[in-house]
Amino acid sequence: MGDPLQPGLYIVATPIGNLGDMTLRALDVLKRCDGVACEDTRVTGKLLKHFDISKPLWRYDDHSGERDRQRLIDSMQTRAVALVSDAGTPLVSDPGYRLLRDAREAGVTVTTLPGACAAIAGLTLSGLPNDRFLFAGFLPQKDKARRDTLDGLSAIDATLVFYETGPRLVKSLDAIAQWDGARDVCVARELTKLHEEARRGTATELAEHYRAHPPKGEIVLLIGPPAEQEASEADVDALLAALLDEMSPAKAAAEAARRTGRRKSELYPRAMELKA
Repeated sequence: MGDPLQPGLYIVATPIGNLGDMTLRALDVLKRCDGVACEDTRVTGKLLKHFDISKPLWRYDDHSGERDRQRLIDSMQTRAVALVSDAGTPLVSDPGYRLLRDAREAGVTVTTLPGACAAIAGLTLSGLPNDRFLFAGFLPQKDKARRDTLDGLSAIDATLVFYETGPRLVKSLDAIAQWDGARDVCVARELTKLHEEARRGTATELAEHYRAHPPKGEIVLLIGPPAEQEASEADVDALLAALLDEMSPAKAAAEAARRTGRRKSELYPRAMELKA
């Protein structure tokens, strides 16, 4: 089995569906640790049993209080404690961040073992722009709060990534359609499993599909960035004037072209006029 692990907190990612995604390093830590903190002892117990691992399981979830957290941190001073979620990477939309924060303040050594993450898996399957993205957890359940959340994210020039559940999906899609029906949307579900699906379309199209085919299980809901709006002539002139304070007309035209999508050949003459 190898030597015992050094005392501390070990953040261990677990599969989101396919057990073959368990990393060798994660298995090694789970075999050598002194105990496992988990959201649901039944779920984690099945995982450990599959890999023929037997360890004490300590429940740590949304309902755990400061006393439970302190007990775990006290244990970490002399024992190696692995933290897992029911599926995927701990601390992504779960209460583990409080445990990590307090463990660091107590001087506990923290080690992370990366692995499966539903948000990243959904993003890679979506076909939506992934050079910039924002993970925003779960959309609120109530209509007004959901709309307020979407309104607050409307100006962000990035793909928005949410977690969602089957029973709530259609309501969320309807809300997105009313908020900005022109955006590309993707529903990624059954990730890493036999019937893995990444369905793209407008929110309206997807809502119609899932009304007729109610989904089950955990879902990653992704919304593409807002459509690019062409800058006005006044905006372009203001940008060029600011750039000309720092660079030559040629470089200013090139940078303005990059930022606005305009052609450099169109912007260079205007930059020369402004410079003069």
